[in-house]
Amino acid sequence: MRLPEVSALALAEGTFSALIFDCDGTLVDTAPAHLRALQVGLAALELTMTPEWYYPRGGLTPDAMWGEYEAHVGVARLPRESLNQRYTAAFQEGLDRLEEVTVIAEVARAWHGRVPMAVASNGRRLNVEASLRATKLLGLFDWVVAAEDVRHGKPEPDVFLEAARRMKVEPEGCIVFEDSNEGLEAARRAGMRAIDIREFFRPER
Repeated sequence: MRLPEVSALALAEGTFSALIFDCDGTLVDTAPAHLRALQVGLAALELTMTPEWYYPRGGLTPDAMWGEYEAHVGVARLPRESLNQRYTAAFQEGLDRLEEVTVIAEVARAWHGRVPMAVASNGRRLNVEASLRATKLLGLFDWVVAAEDVRHGKPEPDVFLEAARRMKVEPEGCIVFEDSNEGLEAARRAGMRAIDIREFFRPER
């Protein structure tokens, strides 16, 4: 089935049934805060993570990222439970530094209450909802689908298909907003149209 083209951010009413937004890097500019928190978590192990290594991998699930990092530093297995606890605590402490990605947040505000809308993220629910709450965006969305809710993260389509299931809409009726190659591939595999928000927002790192 050929899907209608999406023209930039000017969405035509009646051409879609629901909107799905990634969180990190799409609705909220969280990458610097995540990196700082990861560095805090790793410091106890006398390890660190550079921006050059982290930023290209921002679309990975936490487990996939740790797997690549373990290979990068030559460690068979990090103590992930304690590491994730330190990282999560540090991220929560830095919520006041988060900022919305206004060009995409405005799309969500414009369609709030008009069509079903969900957030579908590779992140953990605690961090995703905290990020949306800190930027006053959480109330715009009817559902939040996080890493814990599905078996496979992006680039598998699970989070997007679960969001469509919860919204009770067909996948081909959804438009996805994404900032990562993994997320765009997940949307393609889900049979959804997608907008690469990097065409409209590219933060300086």
